[in-house]
Amino acid sequence: MTGPLDPRTARHRFVAVNFLFWLPVGLYIPSQVLLLTERGMGLAVVAGLFAVHSLTVSALELPTGGLSDVIGRRTVLAAAGVLNLGALVLLALGTTFWALGIAMVLMGSGRALSSGPAEAWYVDTVQAHSGPGAELRTGLARGGTASAAALAVGTLLGGGLPLLLGLGPDLGARLTAATSGLVLPLSVPALLGAGVGLVFVAYVLTALPEPPRPRATLRDVLRGVPATMLDGLRLGARDFLIRRVLLTAGATGSALGTIELLTPGRAADLTGTPESGAVLFASLACAGFVCIALGNHCAPLAARLTGSGERAVMAGIGLSATGLLLLGLTVLWNGPAALTLAATGYALVYFGLGAAGPNKNDLLHRRVDSTGRATALSVQSLALQSSGALVGLVAGALPAGPLPWLPGAALLLAGALLWVRRSGQKPEGGTPLGVGVPPSVRTA
Repeated sequence: MTGPLDPRTARHRFVAVNFLFWLPVGLYIPSQVLLLTERGMGLAVVAGLFAVHSLTVSALELPTGGLSDVIGRRTVLAAAGVLNLGALVLLALGTTFWALGIAMVLMGSGRALSSGPAEAWYVDTVQAHSGPGAELRTGLARGGTASAAALAVGTLLGGGLPLLLGLGPDLGARLTAATSGLVLPLSVPALLGAGVGLVFVAYVLTALPEPPRPRATLRDVLRGVPATMLDGLRLGARDFLIRRVLLTAGATGSALGTIELLTPGRAADLTGTPESGAVLFASLACAGFVCIALGNHCAPLAARLTGSGERAVMAGIGLSATGLLLLGLTVLWNGPAALTLAATGYALVYFGLGAAGPNKNDLLHRRVDSTGRATALSVQSLALQSSGALVGLVAGALPAGPLPWLPGAALLLAGALLWVRRSGQKPEGGTPLGVGVPPSVRTA
């Protein structure tokens, strides 16, 4: 490698990596529950499989972030792609609980490995070319737009492909018969996602150059990863702005956990039947991804209009809290007006989160150096996921009506209020915060 990529090239490759990673996820989302039940799994078993995935992600989130900071972004990101590829093949073809359970472990491991390396690579590359003051917000926004667009496109393709296979000469039935029931029409989106995953791995290995790193022995890794994890957990205590970023991530997770739990049932209530509710929910999911993409795209504009990245985060999270409150209020009545108001609230939630995300991460990257960047992103992801799970449990225990929506909305509003008072733009000591990776395995 003769030198770091220029920011424009790095941004284009970051966008491509995000799109290729999230497209397979979008492809299998619409069919995953239906495929599992078609294989004979009851809903309780399906819920157990999802729990395996969630527990795997939570357990590996911090170790994999530290691993990326120690051995490099590209290696970890390629490993994530390989694990996801294997998971999708097993999900498409697996017929037993144990095979599907292994698929969920692989997918959770891949999700944990993917949390941070691509974004850390982009920021490292741009700052290596243009210095610590390089403009990051636009690239982060474009990457978020690409991720959401991939989910939207994948959801549409993954939801429509099994239906198309059943039309005309019924290719789906012929495919099932030819494979002795191993491949169902509902398996095809996951297999297509595995093909995209193969392209993702090849692209990561060829298009994401990194500066040479000192060779890390197993002993270095075993010593460096725990040290990186511990310092990542201490980031919030050491820096006020990072603490706000992490708390805001928790507030965001509470909102997403609330919506994912309550929206399917609310959609069925609005349309009158579970079947039509499922169609409405799939449409809303796609619309949500589009709104996130639009919000990401508008993140730099939001910072300019509000005067700073911090104010843009406050405005975006506040807009999302308003949308979540609207969703809760629509529970009080049904009809076209409630449907319109619910759709508006849903759009506001995701647009606001999309606009806040790149601005929030831009602030984070200016407070953390390359030795701890992926770990910081993993800590943020862990805060989001854990709060979402906890608030989801609380919402599920509350009586039906507007009340289950309130905890998430209240925490999201509190997340917006965290940004009322501005903080300085430089970290304490005047330099980005690093983490305690042994010098022998720090970034060269």
